[in-house]
Amino acid sequence: MKIEKLERNPGVDFQLELFCDIKINRSSVEQRCAEYAKRRSIKKDKQAAWLLKVLTLIDLTTLSGDDTNARVRRLCRKAINPINSVLKSRLSIDSLNIKTAAVCVYHEMLSEASKQLKSSGVHLAAVSTGFPAGLSPLPLRIEEIKYSVAAGADEIDIVISRRHVLEGNWKALYEEVKSFREACGDAHLKTILATGELGNLTNIAKAAQVCMMAGADFIKTSTGKEPTNATLPVSLVMVRMIRDYHEKTGYKIGFKPAGGISDTKTALQFMTLMQEELGRRWLEPDLFRFGASSLLGDIERQLDHFTSGFYSAAYRHPIS
Repeated sequence: MKIEKLERNPGVDFQLELFCDIKINRSSVEQRCAEYAKRRSIKKDKQAAWLLKVLTLIDLTTLSGDDTNARVRRLCRKAINPINSVLKSRLSIDSLNIKTAAVCVYHEMLSEASKQLKSSGVHLAAVSTGFPAGLSPLPLRIEEIKYSVAAGADEIDIVISRRHVLEGNWKALYEEVKSFREACGDAHLKTILATGELGNLTNIAKAAQVCMMAGADFIKTSTGKEPTNATLPVSLVMVRMIRDYHEKTGYKIGFKPAGGISDTKTALQFMTLMQEELGRRWLEPDLFRFGASSLLGDIERQLDHFTSGFYSAAYRHPIS
């Protein structure tokens, strides 16, 4: 499949009428999502092929207070070579040069990550704007973005001010995200909605529309720090907002579910959702990512089972 180059979303003028009447029926959303659990599971060689595809969509992430340069080095090496050499040989995929989509770290770890990923083709992302709460003064959040871009990040994961959504202050949300987009320059902007803190699906839908109008390249479910992270109902609502925005403007926006996706069965449900709601083009890393580092370990275990007939212990597939 030939992948056309994306035209970046420049954003559009704030238009309240484009989203003010949105209302989401939760029961209908949940009914639609329940269908994914009833699908026949993908087996054997087809499952292996899908899982290799999932590998290329993962943003390997470490966002802990005890992060060290050594941990970041291990994570970067894993991103460049996500499958061990024995498993590669069994699968006969050495020539495919499979690697994850990106490594995502705090700003303080960018220097080390940049050294490790140089010329690898793996993107370097930084969380910014007072992650995860997003409650720093706006000028500091804007400067934080610029600081990370200058340090080598080509993707910036920002968090929105949830209070703007909860108070219905949509113009303030638009102006905030627009200022973040301008600070990013050529770096791509992934906008974290923190959906578990937005109250309801209607708020999530409206927030997604406003962020895309303001110029977001990706909309992302969660920081991974909320009690509730990526779920299929929330993702379905966000994906349909992406479809709506594309129909209205012609611009394709990426989607990143993050937090709570730790097994291959769940990952494949998300892949099916993207395929059915948006089409094959949204199964490429420039339009779809998983914020789920632990998923990589389970993928390796499933591929090991596919080639050997046995499940290996989880400790044999460390992430960092």
